[in-house]
Amino acid sequence: MPGMRDTTISGFLDRLADRVPAPGGGASAALHAAQAAALLGMVARYSTGDRYAAHAATIASVTAEADALRARALILAEEDMAAFGAVAEAYGLPKGEERSAAIGRALAGAAEPPAAVAECAARLVELCEALLPIGNRNVITDVAAAADAARAALSTARVNVEVNLSGIADAGAREALASRLAGVDGALARADRVTAEVREEIAK
Repeated sequence: MPGMRDTTISGFLDRLADRVPAPGGGASAALHAAQAAALLGMVARYSTGDRYAAHAATIASVTAEADALRARALILAEEDMAAFGAVAEAYGLPKGEERSAAIGRALAGAAEPPAAVAECAARLVELCEALLPIGNRNVITDVAAAADAARAALSTARVNVEVNLSGIADAGAREALASRLAGVDGALARADRVTAEVREEIAK
């Protein structure tokens, strides 16, 4: 399959629907994050000019960071697919201590991309909060769409980390991964607040 930056949407979805180890939920979480970042970039680009001059620095910062996070999320999707290929290979080894150790290492590696996606998505929620009060009101619903996409990335990434934890023998590695998820509930609640604020505004 071509890399995430080169494949078509249809091609990715065909592969996602197939009976293959990857792509799966982890890559989907990364794509949710990439879409959130793209939506924020769009809103920011609609929020330039004299009318938004007072917030030009913030808008420029959001634009640059959203673009960087979008690129990062696509890389994480590719890393997630590669990591699950390694998991499949480890499970294919002959049974024994070497296989168990290989599986543990592969699962730890497979938990890394979604953990990074969760961190990326949490930052995207912060960018939603920064853009919401100053962005172009004509595209304000896209800030809510970005928040909801980031929310999906957070929730999906978390469960894709958690599913690997029990197979990781290294307690330190398990704790480090779990600690990276500590802020997910708070970020989910903040994403919900962004959407709620947008809905309140458009209902006026």
